[in-house]
Amino acid sequence: MRGRTIVVTGAASGIGRAVVLACARRGARIAALDVDEAGAASAADEAVENGAPDATGVSCDVSSPESVASAFARAEEAVGPVDGVFANAGIEMNGPLHTFDVEQWHRVLEVNLTGVFLTCREAISRLTQRDAPGSVVCTSSPAAFVGFAGGGNSAYAASKGGVSAFVRSAAIDYASVGIRVNAVVPGATDTPMLLGTEDAHEGLRRIRAAAAEQIPLGRVAEPSEVAAAVVWLLSDDASYVTGTQLVCDGGLMAKSANTF
Repeated sequence: MRGRTIVVTGAASGIGRAVVLACARRGARIAALDVDEAGAASAADEAVENGAPDATGVSCDVSSPESVASAFARAEEAVGPVDGVFANAGIEMNGPLHTFDVEQWHRVLEVNLTGVFLTCREAISRLTQRDAPGSVVCTSSPAAFVGFAGGGNSAYAASKGGVSAFVRSAAIDYASVGIRVNAVVPGATDTPMLLGTEDAHEGLRRIRAAAAEQIPLGRVAEPSEVAAAVVWLLSDDASYVTGTQLVCDGGLMAKSANTF
């Protein structure tokens, strides 16, 4: 990835930050985008410490077309034209469907689905203007394909189902110009989103107990493990891969499929 510029949304923490660092170690220039401006700047600083020849942190609200366009312009001015993008920013709000607030529904879709659309539209527009190939990776979820026994997941599942459908369609649209579009499908991963508002100690205990029972590999993923899958999709090692959903979930979906 040396000599390439990679843009990552949701870069301040979790899987996004792990991808920033993994790309940095492979010599990529980094644009770390996040609504948390300080977190984005911190991720960029750490990218340089891990080998990125250049990096910048940029404030970006992926649900805003103006913010996304501005962030890409600032990123390209700082670290050069985009070659790859990881459209990863997302939120999760759960609750029973019959009591779920419509404003929460809209917010989940605005960030998780519209945010992916706006991020990819901006990246692909810039790639096509340069007549350049590129790689786009979006974050989906097992919730796009299977229901969770815990319930209350309708908004998040709908948003991620939309991401997976979007990836398939965009991949076909841009294959002829050398732009690959794929999704990574992470299972339970040790990130702040996994804990939500729970007490860290109690939340981790509960999650690890559930993982040991429900996930075939018996544990949650480390962000670096999911990052390795994303980096592969971004790289030329995946040069014949487009329109796919790369599942990285410890066997969760394979187990779900066996229930039919």
